[in-house]
Amino acid sequence: MGLKAKILEIGFVKNWKRNQQKKIFKGSAKYWDERYKEGDNSGTGSYDHLAEHKADVINDFVAKNKLTTIMEFGCGDGNQLKIAKYPIYIGLDISPTAVKMCYKQFKTDQSKSFYVYDTTAFFDNARLFKADLTMSLDVLYHLVEKEIFENYLRHLFAAADKYVIIYASDYNQNEEPVHQHENRRNFSDFVKNNISGWKLKEVIKNKYPVKEFKEKGSLSDFFIYERV
Repeated sequence: MGLKAKILEIGFVKNWKRNQQKKIFKGSAKYWDERYKEGDNSGTGSYDHLAEHKADVINDFVAKNKLTTIMEFGCGDGNQLKIAKYPIYIGLDISPTAVKMCYKQFKTDQSKSFYVYDTTAFFDNARLFKADLTMSLDVLYHLVEKEIFENYLRHLFAAADKYVIIYASDYNQNEEPVHQHENRRNFSDFVKNNISGWKLKEVIKNKYPVKEFKEKGSLSDFFIYERV
C-alpha cells in the first residue's frame, strides 16, 4: 500500500470511529452521569496545578470583594471545591451521581449545599437560587447542545447579584470536535447580544496555556462579569 493510500485509510478509520461515537452519544447530561458512575472524574482541569490556579484566582476575588454566597453551575466531583474558600456555597450539577459524590464528601459542612440541575427544566422566576457570585468553571465547552448551552448561560447570569465568573475557551471551533462531549463556542458574543445588565470587568489569562504547556495546559481563561 502506498503512502497516499495509507493516509487515506487512516483518515477513513478516524472518521468512522468519530461517527460511531456520535451515534451512541446520548447528550451532555447522560454522558457526564454515566462517566461519574463508571468511576471517572471531572477532568484534568479540576486537579493538580490547574485546580490550584483556579482556586488562587477565585479565592482572592471572593476575599477582596467580600462576597458571602457563591453558586457554581457545574460542581462536578467536588475536587476543585476542596481547596476553595467560600463562606457559603451552592453547587449545581446535571449529574445526580456527581451531586451525591459532593454530598458524601462535604455532608458535615453546613456551609455547603448541592442540587441536581436540569438545564431544560429550571424555571426560577422567584429567584430562590441566587448568590453574590455565580461561576462556570470548565463547563461551557462541554454543553454541546445549542439549547442547553444558551439556557445555561441565561440561568448563570440570572442567579447572580453582583458578579459572574466564567472559566472557559471563547472561540467558535471550525474543525470537527475531537471529543463527542466538547463543542467550543464564542460565549462572550452570546452574552453581549442576549444578556443585558452586565459588563465584562476583566479577563485573566490562563497561567498554563496549551501553547506552552501542551497536554498539561488549558485553553480556558477567566472572564469576570459585573452587574451594572
